[in-house]
Amino acid sequence: MTSTAGSLLRDLHQVADLHAHPNQHYRGDADVLGVRMGTVFEIAKRHSEMPLTEIMRLLDETEYEPRLAAFCVMDFQVRRPRISDVEREERYHLYLQRHDAIDSWDMVDRAAPRVVGVFLRERSRAPLFGLAASTDPLRRRTAMTAPLAYTRPAHPAGIADLLRLAEELAADTDPVVSRPVGIALKHAGAVAPDEVRAFLDRMGDRLAAPVRREARSKLP
Repeated sequence: MTSTAGSLLRDLHQVADLHAHPNQHYRGDADVLGVRMGTVFEIAKRHSEMPLTEIMRLLDETEYEPRLAAFCVMDFQVRRPRISDVEREERYHLYLQRHDAIDSWDMVDRAAPRVVGVFLRERSRAPLFGLAASTDPLRRRTAMTAPLAYTRPAHPAGIADLLRLAEELAADTDPVVSRPVGIALKHAGAVAPDEVRAFLDRMGDRLAAPVRREARSKLP
């Protein structure tokens, strides 16, 4: 049976318990159903064959968990070894076109590396620099989180752009953005330590101390 937005919503509502799972990490303005994060991921995986039109319907939902599930479904779909280039591109464009549906950092972290980063792996990464210049901190988070796709496996040109993005966002004081800068540098350091060391030496105190600590944590 084809998975639909309605069937996924029913699965979420059946397990919702706002008292047990208030999801206090969510800082958006939408209502919360009260579904444990692990359960959201499990439900999304069961619905990973959902057509794109149904994912679009989920992104129109006002509650937090259905939209998170929509990004999880896209993430599961682009992991499939036989996904076509057309299907991958459709999900990339949907992510960017409906960035307005993202109002929590975990939606970015779940989908940006594989849905956005992998699609741009052998393409121009100019869209990431456009996102980095946005006034929306969650779009800037996408710009800094998507390049995690270039650290496993290592992609030298992608890592070079990761470092350029980190430099552009180095002065960002919003923790929604500054934390991913450190995380991206940490993972880049595990596969390109010389490049990250040179970056840290050049940037010096322009990087906040917590970012520098995070960046050094995987350096040999």
